[in-house]
Amino acid sequence: MKDLTQMDPVALRTLAAAVRAGTFEAAARELHVTPSAVSQRIKALEARVGRVLLHRVKPLETTEAGQVLVRLAAQTELLEREAVAELTEVDDDEEAPYAAVPLAVNADALHTWLIDALVEVQGQHRVTFELLREDQTRTAERLRRGDVMAAVTSDPRPVPGCRVVQLGRMRYLAAATPRWVRDHLPDGATAAALERAPMIAFDRSDTLQHDFLRKVTRRRLTPPATYIPSVNEFDSAVRRGMGWGMVLESHAARDLATGRLVELAPGRHVDVPLFWQHWRLESPVITDLTAAVTRTASAWFG
Repeated sequence: MKDLTQMDPVALRTLAAAVRAGTFEAAARELHVTPSAVSQRIKALEARVGRVLLHRVKPLETTEAGQVLVRLAAQTELLEREAVAELTEVDDDEEAPYAAVPLAVNADALHTWLIDALVEVQGQHRVTFELLREDQTRTAERLRRGDVMAAVTSDPRPVPGCRVVQLGRMRYLAAATPRWVRDHLPDGATAAALERAPMIAFDRSDTLQHDFLRKVTRRRLTPPATYIPSVNEFDSAVRRGMGWGMVLESHAARDLATGRLVELAPGRHVDVPLFWQHWRLESPVITDLTAAVTRTASAWFG
């Protein structure tokens, strides 16, 4: 077995930069070196660990071994920045480096409560965030690949090397305008009618509408779909009669009460449990971020 201690930190950072940038050329520009230097560093790291770390495609893809080292590189960089910040004199606070924390989040959490948590953490630390928006069923994969340090996910199973905190659940209702329901579901939400009725989804990874259809009809239906990858515009499209869609119960309550919207199947809903998964890392930023996310989510979910 190879001795994997004392891996070259420069090579680790180069690997992480290559994955983040997608190509050796882009990584070279970021690191101010030649593409050949990037390639040589990664080859040396592969020789060191005895495994292929990257699939040389565009964009570059990590192997399972590469994912492990990308996570190590990001963790090392975060801890280094935090250590430098602690060593920086109070008078030189403006010179302290910012820690960069990438997160994978679903659109509705981002639209409703997550920003409050991030603002709170920025009041405590010199930190920036990169938010990678994914469906909650896919954010854990971003964490597994080492793309992010934490994620809001619907998957309670811990990614290796991560801790899981339960946040709450988001309840969605299938809703449309009364006129749309009269035009498309004159005899109610039958399977035949729902197969033909126009539907709105966030994007092609959004499964909420199909989850509802299977729950109500026990069939896999494929209605015509319009994709609108924006929370505000999605909600607006439903309210303007473009189709039916799954809307947050908290956002739809007033319109349901006034009759601007109606439920397709009253009493039937889809609950999406949410969890916070983060690296098992003794980092003040990650610790305070987890506390802020948990506190903010708890207040929003009630």
